[in-house]
Amino acid sequence: MGQVTIRVGGYAHPVACQDGQEEHLQRMAAEVDQRIGALRAMGMQFGEARMLLLAALQLADEASDLRAELAALKAGAAGPAPPPAAPAAEPELAARLARLAERLEGIAAALEAP
Repeated sequence: MGQVTIRVGGYAHPVACQDGQEEHLQRMAAEVDQRIGALRAMGMQFGEARMLLLAALQLADEASDLRAELAALKAGAAGPAPPPAAPAAEPELAARLARLAERLEGIAAALEAP
């Protein structure tokens, strides 16, 4: 059994993993740490647990979107191939990020409510 100490949000966490999975675990921890850094850059100053929760919610939201996209691609594979999608325009990306930020702020506000 492998043992790795990961650093997320400035805190060290010892974590066990399968032998050979240490590097993968480090990459995943770096992704979570990057999310926490982005939340802090937006001005969010919560404790470790809250920051980890918000980062986890971001990742879960992305995973949900990817599952829906995969299901749509699988459903479309049975029919004729759709035309290639145009690359997303910058305003669309900005709008999506704004909606995600609003959702996260709503979740954070609900968690802070007495």
